Amino acid sequence: MSYYIPLKDYFDRNLAQLLSKKITAIYPDFPSDSFIIRVGEQVEGLELKRRVEMITLEFHKALNLPYEEAIQVIKQILGPENEAEQGMFTNGYYLMPIAHYVERFGLDHFDLSMDALYEITKRHTSEYAIRPFLNKYERNVIEILNYWIKDRNPHVRRLVSEGTRPRLPWAKHIDVLCGDTYMNLGLLEKLITDNSPYVRKSVGNHINDLSKIHPDEVLEWAKIMYTLHGSGVEWVVKRGLRSLITDKNPDAMEILVMMEE
Repeated sequence: MSYYIPLKDYFDRNLAQLLSKKITAIYPDFPSDSFIIRVGEQVEGLELKRRVEMITLEFHKALNLPYEEAIQVIKQILGPENEAEQGMFTNGYYLMPIAHYVERFGLDHFDLSMDALYEITKRHTSEYAIRPFLNKYERNVIEILNYWIKDRNPHVRRLVSEGTRPRLPWAKHIDVLCGDTYMNLGLLEKLITDNSPYVRKSVGNHINDLSKIHPDEVLEWAKIMYTLHGSGVEWVVKRGLRSLITDKNPDAMEILVMMEE
């Protein structure tokens, strides 16, 4: 018999021990005992997000290094890249506080942090951690995203779509890029025929987010995408318009009929 373990329960004293073991192999001065004790004392009663925040803060205090030095240590404990299109929250769960560390303490170190997020997302995900950087350095991040969109790694390409989703689950809602829906759609256009189903699923979810706030632009764009690519984008378009289809939006229903003919 298998038992479901809530994700939050992975973020406890045992995770502190795991992080300590990995860090001390690189940085022997890390105070493992006090870090583990501090996490163990505070974790009970906290939900997932608060647990991650607490572990991140205690990790920062224990590491006690300037960010420029800390990030070089951290990058050495990331482990091998995730070769599968799954497992980022199971196999890579221990990196959630590391991604949050970059988000929390790396905002004034753009280049170092973007490089770290690039590496983290190949093993876990940077979809949450990248959002404050979008808020502070929007144009700079978009420039990098347009480079990452061609990366060989599907986790990196997925980050382009998932990290910019207006209504990403578990994350604070954000506006469309530069206040222009077509900035988002321009990125998605380059991914809508991606060879990875994992990436295309993210594109569909992103389109669905956009359809809830800018339906007219999304519907116009979806019709153009289907006209250009035909059945190759049918699954993504249906996924992207699912909320409008459920609501019987006339234009969405028209596109659905067109795809089913």
